[in-house]
This record gives sequence, structure tokens and C-alpha cells, in this order.
Amino acid sequence: MTPRPKLPPFRPRLIDALAGYNRERFLKDVGAGATVGIVALPLAMAFAIASGLKPEAGIWTAIVAGFLISALGGSSVQIGGPAGAFIVIVYGIVERYGVANLLIATACAGVLLFLLGLFRLGTLVRYVPVSIVIGFTNGIAALILISQIKDWLGLSIDKMPADMFSQLHTLATNLDTFNPYAFGLGLACLAGLFTWPHLLREKTRVGQTVRIVLGRFANTRTAQVSSRVPGPIVALVTLTLVSYGFGLHVETIGTRFGGIPQGLPAFELPDFSWETVKQLVTPTLTIAALGAIESLLCARVSDQVSGLPRHDPNQELMAQGIANTIVPFFGGMPATGTIARTVTNVRAGATSPIAGIVHAITLMAVVLVAAPLAQHVPLAVLAGILVSVGWNMGEWREFSPYMLRRFSRHYRLLMLGTFFLTVVFDLTVAVQAGIVLACALFIRRMSGLFNVEMVSLEPPVLTFRLYGALFFGAAAKLDETVQAVERAPRGMTVVLDAMHLILLDATGLDALRQLHKAVLARGGALSIESLQPQPLETIVRSGFADELASGMPRDEADDA
Repeated sequence: MTPRPKLPPFRPRLIDALAGYNRERFLKDVGAGATVGIVALPLAMAFAIASGLKPEAGIWTAIVAGFLISALGGSSVQIGGPAGAFIVIVYGIVERYGVANLLIATACAGVLLFLLGLFRLGTLVRYVPVSIVIGFTNGIAALILISQIKDWLGLSIDKMPADMFSQLHTLATNLDTFNPYAFGLGLACLAGLFTWPHLLREKTRVGQTVRIVLGRFANTRTAQVSSRVPGPIVALVTLTLVSYGFGLHVETIGTRFGGIPQGLPAFELPDFSWETVKQLVTPTLTIAALGAIESLLCARVSDQVSGLPRHDPNQELMAQGIANTIVPFFGGMPATGTIARTVTNVRAGATSPIAGIVHAITLMAVVLVAAPLAQHVPLAVLAGILVSVGWNMGEWREFSPYMLRRFSRHYRLLMLGTFFLTVVFDLTVAVQAGIVLACALFIRRMSGLFNVEMVSLEPPVLTFRLYGALFFGAAAKLDETVQAVERAPRGMTVVLDAMHLILLDATGLDALRQLHKAVLARGGALSIESLQPQPLETIVRSGFADELASGMPRDEADDA
């Protein structure tokens, strides 16, 4: 009796991380968590607004999901929350199905993610080719950049459509409402975000110039500490003060949403019904697929930059599932692992999931204390932050002519095709088409590796040598061998040297049976020598070994 496969134990990385935990590590985690919590505030609001939701949806997603993913996940330092990759997906779902159905689709995706982890399917995400990942990542980044043009230019558009071509048409027909103040704030935000990391660094030209301008002040502790403050926070605070102080006529969180509620969100159950769930299959699968891919990619990045023990992909998916199942009850949006905040967490000195928990607590404290101040934040500044996120998110170097020349045609086709489908259609179509195309190209390449070589024709023996994998994509190549047997003198013994045959499937086995029949029809015998373990097991288990020994095809042997 075959034993049933065991389910993975539910063991969060936090349990192992607390072994030998001390005061020094705790202080590092608190400092890192507080830093990431401050960084996450403007990003969470920007992601929610760009997704067609209220800013508090992003904030409470970062708090609730961030806490659960760190407390229950399989990674030591990964930070969970709303991600830029979800902007296009969520906006499309909200436009087509509404916010209420987005919450249901997110909860269902959470259940699906948990089941993926429970049944040890986390490793399947690693089978997605890197060309497809780069293609849809760059596609999403391009769509994020396009989606922020409206707020960056301060255009008066009540509602943006979901697809790219409609968005571009809407933007073009409303350029006459251009707001120079909004554009200036967004441009200043971008300039600040790109230059801030280089300030006061001696090895960069920008840093050297700033040091000359600031003189002795550049070497003071105040200047050194200030240079470590996250750029998004500096941009958010300074440009909000500029906008409010000069009374600039730009759209803010307050004018569009009425501000952010100060207090804990209400726990509400979505209006759930089975009929609604059946209509949301596509959004559910899209959220689950993107969440799984993004979270496990982020976890792999965190392993590389942190040097801590490798993540458990199945535990991580279960934690992502729990977070996405619970977040909709607080009016949140889909959550996943976030690479930018995770890297910030590592660089700030995080050593365990405690940092992620502190990040969620910091966010909640900031919201409860300073929520009324958020109403003055210009949307153009948040657009500038998101443009920076979109630009940094894309791997644009991979699209350069120099890099494209270095890739194979298959790689270029997958990457550029996935990018095109993501931008023109949507992520679901792009990933599905990309994976189908990747499988087709893989089959074609593997079939090209199979080869049959005639070694000798010395009557009464005809010898062939098999190379590669004899599977459904390459079985037709044995037709030439059958034809060679039919042209050979009668009574020949055909020998197949299978030393270099590494794989045999059912279709390949059927092709060998057809060859056997052709040999017997010519009054000869078929012998297969030097079989490797897998082909040998297939031949024995199927009964073909007995057919070769008896000199009769399966049908005749059964009749006998």
C-alpha cells in the first residue's frame, strides 16, 4: 500500500528565529522595523489610490497583512503588504466587478494560496521561466508609469478606464486641464527620490557637490543621520509643507477622499455567496498566481541579501494565504511580499520576523496619531513616488539591444511576448500564454536533442544508437528507423544501443512497439541493449520486455 504524502508542518520561521534571541538582536529588529514602517506609509497610500481604492485600504493592508506574514511566514526578514505589482490587477477588478467583489476575490485567493502551501506546491512557482517573470514585471511597471500620468499632470479626469489604450486616449483628450503646480511637485518628488540616496556620499559626484555646498555642516552628526532618513518620507513631508504653505491649488488626499479615518477599522464580513464566487474565478486565480510568484521571488531575494537561513516556500504561501483571507474583513486589498521594503528591512539591520511585526505596529501608531495630517498630502507627490517605484521595479536593461542579442530567440520571444500581452491585455492572459509558449518551445528543444544514428549494417545485424529522450515530442523521429528496417534484407536482427537514452515515456514506448512490429513483419528480431534505469523500468513495467523475449507483439501475445 502506497503511503500517503505527509502535509508540511505549520511552523512559522518566527519560532526558530526566537531560539537564542537576545537584547542586541531585538534592538536591531526594532530599529529596522521602525524604519520600514515609516517607508511603508506613503507607499501603502499610493498603492491603494492608484488601485482605485481609498488610502486607508492600503494602510490597513500593510498593517494587518504585514503583521500576519511576518508572524506566520517562512522567511526571516520578508515584509508583506500591498505591492506595486497589484495596482493594475486591482484597478481592473474594481472597474469590472466593484470593490465588494474585490474583497471576495482576495479572500478566495487567500484560501487558494494556503492550499498551495499546505499541499507542498510552493516549489512549482520556481518552474516559471525567468523570461516570463521579467516580461510581466516590466509590463506591470510600464502600466504603473502610465497610470500615474493623470495625478502627476494634475488632469481633471473623474474616472480613468482600466485598459491601456483607453487610458492614453483619455489622457490625450484632457491635456487642456494640465496643472503646472501638480507637475512641479511631482517633478520635484522624482528629482529628490533619485538624488537623495547619493547625498553626502563621498564616492558620488552628487555627494561631493553637496559636501562642498554644505561645508562643515556636511560632516556633522545631524547631517549624517538626516541622510539616512528614507527618501519617500523626506519627499512626502517637505513637498506637503511646500504645497500647504504656499497654498498651491492641487488635488490632495483630503479633497478627493476626505482624509484618512483616525481609529481602528471595523471588522465586516463581505456579502459572500457561491454564485458570486463562481463569477470571480478569473480574478481569484490572477490574485493568487501573482501573489505566489511575487512573494516567493521576494523571499529568494531576501535570502540572497540577508545571508540568513533559506525560506520555506510552503510555509510562506500558507502565511500569505492567511493574510489575504483575513485582510478583506478590514476593507483591505491583496497583499504579498514586497522587494523594496524587504531590502530596506535587511539594510536597516533586521535579523528576524520581529522586525516585520514592529513595522506593522509602527504603521498603526503613525496612523492613529497622525491620520488627520494626511489630508494635506498632494496626490502629485504620491504619483511621483509611484513613478519612482515603477521605474525601479522594471528591469529595463534586459530590453536593451545589447542584452537582447545575447539571449536566444526562444528567450526573446517569451520575454517580449509576455511584456506585450501584459501591457495590451492583462497579466492573466500574459502568464497563461507565456507558460503555454514556454512549454511548446521546451518540447521543441527537447525533441531536437533526440537522435537515432545507424551504427552498422552487417547482415544479419542492423544496429542503431539512440540519444536523448524518446518522448511524445520526439517519437516521430523513429519513423525513419522503421523505413530503414523495411528497406533492409529480410531476417535481420535489429539492435538498439540505448546507452545514451535517458528517458522514455508512453508515446516513445508505443513508437518502439511499432518498430518491433515492423521488424517481426520482415522476419527478424528486435533487441534493446544497455538500457538506463528509467527506460528499463518503463519497458519492464509495460510488458514490452516480455514481448521482446517472446518475439510476439502485445496483441498476438494476448490472443495466444
